[in-house]
Amino acid sequence: MANRFSFVTDTATMCVFDLTCLKHRLGDDADWWSIPREEMAEVNDGNVAFLGLGEDGRYEVTVVDEPLSGDFTAVNLKCPSGRFFIGCGEEVSSDGLEPEGIRGGGFLVLPTGNYRMSAKHTREGILVHFQRLGEHGGDLRNAFHRPVRLAL
Repeated sequence: MANRFSFVTDTATMCVFDLTCLKHRLGDDADWWSIPREEMAEVNDGNVAFLGLGEDGRYEVTVVDEPLSGDFTAVNLKCPSGRFFIGCGEEVSSDGLEPEGIRGGGFLVLPTGNYRMSAKHTREGILVHFQRLGEHGGDLRNAFHRPVRLAL
């Protein structure tokens, strides 16, 4: 697989989602996801992963084939269209706009279905792995009680 993306963020946040899963957020204000209750509802429903990065800046993301080892963060995600956007939180669907990659990031094409996305911050950047759970596989709900952060 070995897809690579880079992006710049001013909100210290990376997001990963299938655009289909957040169509219902297109009419919301651009900062809807900064409200913890709203953020957690979408993350726990498997519609999006918001990963706190600790600081603003440029990030390099590599999608790897091998499962991650050591400390990593895992989030279950739906992928009904077969395309995940990976980029900065500022580009999440809202205010009538969908991601355009103006701050970097990009789209990863995978078979439709449900996934467990694992992410890990390393010296080289952020490593991401997607494990397919199947078309409708498993309990997709997440059970986070607070925003998800990547250890730096």
